[in-house]
Amino acid sequence: MLVLTRKAGERIVIGDDIVVTILDVRGDGIRIGIDAPKGVKIQREEVLRAVTEANVAATQANDDAEDRIKSALGIAPIAAPDGNSQPA
Repeated sequence: MLVLTRKAGERIVIGDDIVVTILDVRGDGIRIGIDAPKGVKIQREEVLRAVTEANVAATQANDDAEDRIKSALGIAPIAAPDGNSQPA
């Protein structure tokens, strides 16, 4: 990790086409501007983490989720050989 000290108005150049400009420093907060090509994704880490966690949670279905979906669609559960509605 490269650690730099910059003042308001100073810039950092990354590669040939990304420029980070320090816009303002107030107390413990810093405002930065980022100029980058449209194809470069720039995301706040906390937002990216929250979206990732929400996506993971959405993929984890409840045990009865399949039965609730079938019920909502009017599809009867298929009986397993032991007579239960779900295979063992």
